[in-house]
Amino acid sequence: MSFANLGLSEPLLKAIAEQQYTQAYPIQKEAIPAILAGKDLFGIAKTGSGKTASFALPILELFQQKPSTRNRSPKALVLVPTRELAMQIAEVFQTFSTRLPRKIRTLAVYGGVSINPQMKAMLGTEILVATPGRLLDLMQNKAISLAEVEMLVLDEADKMLNLGFAEEMKQIFARLPRKRQSLLFSATLGDAIEGINQQLLNNPVKIEIVEEEQNLDLIQQVAYRVADERKGPFLRYLIKSQDMRQVLVFVSSTRTADNLVVKLNKNGIQAYAMHSQKSQGARVQALSRFKSGEIRVLVATDLIGRGIDIQFLPYVINYELPRSPKDYVHRIGRTGRAEASGEAISLITPEDEHHFKIIQKKMGKRVELRESDEVNLHGY
Repeated sequence: MSFANLGLSEPLLKAIAEQQYTQAYPIQKEAIPAILAGKDLFGIAKTGSGKTASFALPILELFQQKPSTRNRSPKALVLVPTRELAMQIAEVFQTFSTRLPRKIRTLAVYGGVSINPQMKAMLGTEILVATPGRLLDLMQNKAISLAEVEMLVLDEADKMLNLGFAEEMKQIFARLPRKRQSLLFSATLGDAIEGINQQLLNNPVKIEIVEEEQNLDLIQQVAYRVADERKGPFLRYLIKSQDMRQVLVFVSSTRTADNLVVKLNKNGIQAYAMHSQKSQGARVQALSRFKSGEIRVLVATDLIGRGIDIQFLPYVINYELPRSPKDYVHRIGRTGRAEASGEAISLITPEDEHHFKIIQKKMGKRVELRESDEVNLHGY
C-alpha cells in the first residue's frame, strides 16, 4: 500500500519519497490511520518491522495542526531502553520533518553524557525521545515538565522491563496527564507487558505483526575457528579469495564497525559502516550504493542491520557473534530470501565456541566448524 493512502499530507509524502520509501510496511498500514484517528494502540512487532515510522509520521502530521511552544513541556514523549535507539528515533523524526511548513523540534536525551547540554536544549522541544533514567534526572533538576504531554509512546517496552526500568517507568507514568493518547510497542507479549497495557491504554487498537518463518535450509552455513588477532586478515582473505560481492558483515559495536571499515578500505575493499551514529540520509545513500554493487561490503550493528532488506543478498558474515540465538537467526536471515540461496559465515574465536554451541542448539541446526590456522594470511 502507498503512503498516499494513509491520510498523510503532501509535505510528509515528499519527505517519505526523498528517503526512497515506496510502500508502507504492514504495521504502518494499520497503525498510521489508527493514530491519526486519535486511538490508543498496542503493537506487537519486532525490531526492523518499520514501527518507528508508524508512530513518527502520524505524530508529525497531528502536530502540524498545533501551535509551536517555547516552554519546557514537550507535547510528545517517546520512552526507549537505550541511547542508540533514542538517537535513531529522534533522527527519524528529524528526517521526516524536513519538508514540513512548521518546524517541529525533536530532542533525544539519554545517560552516559553530560546532562547540562540536554537541559539547555529542552526549551522549545515538542517531541522528546528519552531513556527513563535520564528523563527522571531532568525532572529532578526541574529542566522539564510532563504536564502538557498529549502523546506517549513506549517503544520496545519488553526490553525496558528486561533492563530493569519498571520502577522508573512507574514514576514517570504517575507524572503524566490522564488525558492523552498512548502507544505501546513490544516485540513480545507477557504478563508484565499486559499489565502496562491495562494501566496505560484506553480501549486500544491491537496490531500484531507475525514474522514469516525463516527457511534456514536455503542458507549455507559455515564457521571458521579463528584466533582473535587473525580475524581481520582472515575476513579480508575470505572476501578477496572468493571474490565476494555484496557482503553484509555484522559486528557488536559502532567502534568495531568503524575500525573494520578503515582496514577494509586500506586493503582495497570498498566498505561502509552502518550504525546509529550515521545520519539517516547517509545510511539510505549507502544502502542504495550497496544494492547497486558500488559498495562491496556493508559493516552493520544489529540495531541498524535488522532494517536492511535486500531481496538477493548472497553473503552474511558474523565477524562477532550476537548475544542471542534469535539475533543470530535474524542476521543470517538477511540472505536466503525469495527462494534464492545464500551463504552465512561465522568467525569463531576460542572464547566464542561455547556460545556458538548454544546458538546451534537453539537453532536446531549443526554448523560445520572449519580450521583456519593453515591459511596463509600474509598480504591480507
